[in-house]
Amino acid sequence: MTKGLYYYLREAWKKPDAKDVHSRMIEWRKSEAAVVVEKPSRLDRARGLGYKAKRGFVVVRVRVRRGGRKRERAQVKGRKSRKQTIRKTLKMNYKWVAEIRAARKYKNLEVLNSYWIGQDGMYYFYEVIMVDPSKPEIKNDRTIKWITKGANRKRAERGLTSSAKKSRGLRGKGPNKKVRPSLRAWDRRGK
Repeated sequence: MTKGLYYYLREAWKKPDAKDVHSRMIEWRKSEAAVVVEKPSRLDRARGLGYKAKRGFVVVRVRVRRGGRKRERAQVKGRKSRKQTIRKTLKMNYKWVAEIRAARKYKNLEVLNSYWIGQDGMYYFYEVIMVDPSKPEIKNDRTIKWITKGANRKRAERGLTSSAKKSRGLRGKGPNKKVRPSLRAWDRRGK
């Protein structure tokens, strides 16, 4: 059976060339935290998540710092305790954080979906597919015009994107999926 272009693109991303990845990471680290890119790095993944090469679709590369969120306590007089620095675990996955940051920077666009493109010791890199709901090309496209409705405003901030729903525990069943109706209503036992 013959295999198409997207099959080979997918296979190439499974084992990328080390030198190519290294040079790409150096370039991405030097750029801003959220940058509009001309076309997706992973065309197969972007197309699978709803991207189309037409007006109204924008791809944003977002850089998110890895590691827990450190918060320091207020300094008190006297001795320093080892417990004065608190490390909090963020209860959102990094992809969701990337989507929110992209949505906040580009307020006129809506987040459709996102995918991983790389990571190094300090950062995760994601590409976020965003849609401009005011464009007539989007309003007339029957597969994507649902995003122009008012109910889909600020999808990323409200936790309605795919990665946000996964992080909220709205997929599947099992012992570690109890996050509804809320974490507080469940005696703060968490995820």
